[in-house]
Amino acid sequence: MVKDFENKYALILGGSSGLGYASALKLAENGMNLIIFYRASRMQATEIETRFDIIRSFGIQLLTVNSDATREDKLDENLEKLKTFLKDQKLSLLLHSISKGNLKPMTGDSTLSANDFQQTIHSMGISLYSWTKALFEAHLFAKPAKILSFTSEGSTRPMKSYAAVSAAKATLEAMNRSIAIEFALHHITSNCIQAGVTDTLSLSMIPMYEELKEESLKRNPNGELTTPERVANVVYLMTREEASWITGSVIKVDGGESLQ
Repeated sequence: MVKDFENKYALILGGSSGLGYASALKLAENGMNLIIFYRASRMQATEIETRFDIIRSFGIQLLTVNSDATREDKLDENLEKLKTFLKDQKLSLLLHSISKGNLKPMTGDSTLSANDFQQTIHSMGISLYSWTKALFEAHLFAKPAKILSFTSEGSTRPMKSYAAVSAAKATLEAMNRSIAIEFALHHITSNCIQAGVTDTLSLSMIPMYEELKEESLKRNPNGELTTPERVANVVYLMTREEASWITGSVIKVDGGESLQ
């Protein structure tokens, strides 16, 4: 069986669960070698590394790094780990799947501070550019290469206690458009994937989690929630050569949920 991404490499920022992990499985199944960054305690890391054994079972090369990918002071150190692993290989894909933000209301007892906004916007938005810039300057991108990141309907649709993440996702989408323009001549494309409401660990952290799922089931014309596997299928499609003329876009993967 010929694998689509044999001898290619991808970097996944946030690949231990949810959309990032499902994407890692799909890519590995099709021959993509992977570098996965995740953030976990020592106890959590043991369980997560067991899940990574499933990815290894596809016979690909896999480097996992338990490090906070949003920390600028760790960027140089993390780049060295990449260079050691890649040797003379280059990255065909950067997948940004970082979920690290503040879910607080704007009114009440415990409200968002300016620092909460700054931390969330940096982690879930600006870090896309930080990694893109660092990888580009280190000459670690292949030609061509693709950048994908995960946004949400919350970038334009306000929800209670979601203001900081909403601002971060709007920033992420703005970064995506600018990267698409400014890196085009370097054979790098950039796109956001807007998943519908997906039952992941990140979703469960949102206040009114159950109500959000119930509302989404009513809105979705299929009467179903989006799944990580459905989103991973689009990551796979966007990583293929046939998607090379798509850039600067926000691609909805929600079964029509956002239409109503």
